[in-house]
Amino acid sequence: MENMNRRKFLSYLGTGTVALAAASSGLSVLTGQKAQAATADHLFGFKTNKVSGYFNPIQHSTEDKLLLPKGFQYNVVAAYGDVINAAGDTFGYNNDYTAFFPLNGRNSDKGLLWVNHEYTNPLWVEGAAGKSGYSADQLNKLLYNQGGSIIEIYRDGDGAWKMDKNSQYARRITGLTPFQLTGPAKGSKAVGGASTVQGTFANCSGGITLWNTVLSCEENYENTAEAAKLNSTHYGWVIEVDLFNPQWAVRKHTALGRFHHENSAMGLAADGRVVVYMGDDEKDACVYKFISKGKFDAAKEKANSLLLEDGTLYAANFKKGTWVALTIDAVKKAVNTPGFKAPSLIGKTADRLKAQFQSQADVVVYASEAALILGATPTDRPEDVEISPFDNTIFIAHTNNDNHGNIHGHITRFFEKDNDLGALEFDFEIFAAGGRQSGFSAPDNLTFDSNGNLWTVTDISGSSINKGVHAHFGNNGLYVIPTTGKNAGEALQFASAPTDAELTGPSFTPDETTLFLSVQHPGEQTKEINKPTSLWPHRPGDSQPRPAVVAITGFKL
Repeated sequence: MENMNRRKFLSYLGTGTVALAAASSGLSVLTGQKAQAATADHLFGFKTNKVSGYFNPIQHSTEDKLLLPKGFQYNVVAAYGDVINAAGDTFGYNNDYTAFFPLNGRNSDKGLLWVNHEYTNPLWVEGAAGKSGYSADQLNKLLYNQGGSIIEIYRDGDGAWKMDKNSQYARRITGLTPFQLTGPAKGSKAVGGASTVQGTFANCSGGITLWNTVLSCEENYENTAEAAKLNSTHYGWVIEVDLFNPQWAVRKHTALGRFHHENSAMGLAADGRVVVYMGDDEKDACVYKFISKGKFDAAKEKANSLLLEDGTLYAANFKKGTWVALTIDAVKKAVNTPGFKAPSLIGKTADRLKAQFQSQADVVVYASEAALILGATPTDRPEDVEISPFDNTIFIAHTNNDNHGNIHGHITRFFEKDNDLGALEFDFEIFAAGGRQSGFSAPDNLTFDSNGNLWTVTDISGSSINKGVHAHFGNNGLYVIPTTGKNAGEALQFASAPTDAELTGPSFTPDETTLFLSVQHPGEQTKEINKPTSLWPHRPGDSQPRPAVVAITGFKL
């Protein structure tokens, strides 16, 4: 079967593909790293060999529908405004990252679903600000509808996924929820002396820890912080939440740095230390990893969270193939070197930077500036960063950067020295390039299924979809790239998003028979409330589009 979405990819795959394909024949090589493999990424983690990529790929589309291959169907599990619990809490706006946590062991028919809520649209949520800013009611809506939702879901006798609105676990984490700060910035001058802060918002992607909590990442926080008159240094962090225990204090881990976090991918160094990879979703921004001081101990369960409070934050220097430690001593040495000039991307004078960096708290609060000062490489919007569960290589979705003519983005693959996530040296390759030849543009979230297929969603901006050089690709979509079998190296389109929407946050049940997927910002380009560009999910009588999480079924046991 030939179509524009099944272009040969082999010429764009790196030479390491052979190793990946060999590893994908099974996961026996990871038996000594069970915890790492199980939490390497928010989409993959279950050793079941069920998702094979055996489907008839769909064509690019411009329809206001969520389109899937023949034999697959979806249920809307939760949409903006839906009640999620007996207390009357409602599902937030612009859902992004999802993570499924089974109830009763590895039960694939019932569990808790964490869902990020990234930002609001004033047209549909809080309304336009007045001359003096938002009213108290508007601010409450703005903050409440960001953050995250914890919902309990189950599969009924007919195979349809539904939400249990009487769940004892279901609750909201919002821009109004009190958070503890941990790590070097806690109580420091750099955050105004705060040890606790108000809320989380701009929650983009995330990850799952080795101890079964969720990490959620604050990305483009500035507008909400400014509108709510909140201290911006209290945002741009990685937060941690225990879905199963409402009394467990939610926290922000400052040791992981403050920047425009896309996601977090956790694994283990060869010596047992915890490693967290992160991307800064900005043009000309850096790639980071955190290595804990202490070592992971499964017997300590959630007490392992302390590992995220003490360690070293690094940024990648692509030219040298090294991880640069972001320490106050290194930054002070750099800024006080005779003739030091502030990097042009920072936009601050040398004298201002010298005054700004006085402690390790300052380094983590201004991590992106510290990284550039110390020679880390600015790159093309590093969004999702994931650890391959097959060979410990690191995949980075560089979505695009029109400042440098990188219109369609690419996927970079890191090879850590000695295959050790704790290494401080690496090599890399361009694993895949977006464009007409590959059938997709602007790769975002990445992951693997247990047959070694690479899955990627795309993030063409609403203002560019179906225009100019992006017209070829239609609406945003979800693509699968098999690494073995008769379709090896071909890009297959699995899903097409509704009008103006982006597909985000895919995650599977343990048996890989259900894929959860967020449909974010359908109808985002709407200018007048009575003329929406989308009405997805097309609920009877509804006059507005609604971001929603869907459960896709049709995968065979």
